[in-house]
Amino acid sequence: MQNTMIPKLSLAVAAASVLPSVHAADGGFIDGASATLQARNYYFSRDFSDIVGANQQSKAEEWGQGFILNFKSGYTQGTVRLGVDAIGQLGLKLDSSRDRVGTGLLPVGDDGRAADDYSRFGAALKVRVSDTELKIGELQPNLPLLTFSDIRLLPPTYQGASIISNEVAGLTLHGGHLRSTSLRNEAGDGRMRAMLGRTPQAGFSDAFNYVGGDYAFNAERTSLSAWYAQLEDIYKQRFIGLKHSEPLGSWTLGANLGVYDSNEDGSKLAGAIDNQAFYSLLSAKRGGHTFYVGYQAMFGDHAFPRVFANVTPLGNEVPTYEFAEKDERSWQVRYDYDFAALGVPGLVATVRYITSDNVDTDRGFEGTAHERDLDVGYTVQSGLLKNVGIRIRNVAARSNYRSDIDENRVILSYTLALF
Repeated sequence: MQNTMIPKLSLAVAAASVLPSVHAADGGFIDGASATLQARNYYFSRDFSDIVGANQQSKAEEWGQGFILNFKSGYTQGTVRLGVDAIGQLGLKLDSSRDRVGTGLLPVGDDGRAADDYSRFGAALKVRVSDTELKIGELQPNLPLLTFSDIRLLPPTYQGASIISNEVAGLTLHGGHLRSTSLRNEAGDGRMRAMLGRTPQAGFSDAFNYVGGDYAFNAERTSLSAWYAQLEDIYKQRFIGLKHSEPLGSWTLGANLGVYDSNEDGSKLAGAIDNQAFYSLLSAKRGGHTFYVGYQAMFGDHAFPRVFANVTPLGNEVPTYEFAEKDERSWQVRYDYDFAALGVPGLVATVRYITSDNVDTDRGFEGTAHERDLDVGYTVQSGLLKNVGIRIRNVAARSNYRSDIDENRVILSYTLALF
């Protein structure tokens, strides 16, 4: 698992570098091709400050180096046009120990130690007819019911088929069947399972199926969404969403609203599931300033269900706490600033605070939680270090029913366009 894929990733990089000169006669398939290689250096530290005892891990801290190769071909000529997308990923351990594993950066072996390296390579055939595209193979969907969770060293992928159609102006239709997943810290692929709130469930599903659509109108300032998904034999989920942006003088006002309804499916491998969720996130932007306020509420007999190891698509989803437990109500205030307004393009900052109550802990008391996040990021805009980025995140999360957490992340990245 640890070393066999490294030659494949090296070969893929080399092949991508020489592909244009070797196959230049192939027309659109090559003329429309692109390839990038991203280097990502990731330090992650999470201190579970209220955990004590010799047999309980009180800290997760690791450091890794990742490489992500993305290749996207153009299309062959004709009514039915063909192409190929490919992704190769390699993760290397820079620092870890048995008593600090579990950050999600690196796979952990049976001996309780992080692997020295892990890698994977996958490709997808794409078939385009008019403005409809079918993909079969390695996929990275980003959906209201399956959010793309690129939050660690390497992003996850899924194996299956998807179709996206844009035949009607403003209307985008989606459908898909995913049979397995490669998690963010795994080399292989495996069956999917669910989480309810923060709790992983035992049952494994053979497929995740989805269908949905987004319709944009009002000069694309307003969009409506309707989606349905099924994690076979575990849960099914429905979603309706509204997004709107409204210029008002020097301000731009925004709204992002959504409602989810979820219940168990088929063989009920995770037991009964009953959850209804509502979120709202309102924004006001002027110059480099953007202000947000949000409210989110869970209803029903259980916490919010999602595919394991993914962030939730909810409005109050944050780096550490999910705010999606049974009966939980949460409020968010957030402030973003883009320093381009002060003549420093590439520098951005976010500060966010979320507080919640009304959690049904099943332990005889009401659960409460709060989290404060600070993010600062900078991407070099020109010169020798152009496109080098750094992002720093500091989190303090506190609760009366789950572990308190102090968290720090430092992420260095550089994306090189190969062609």
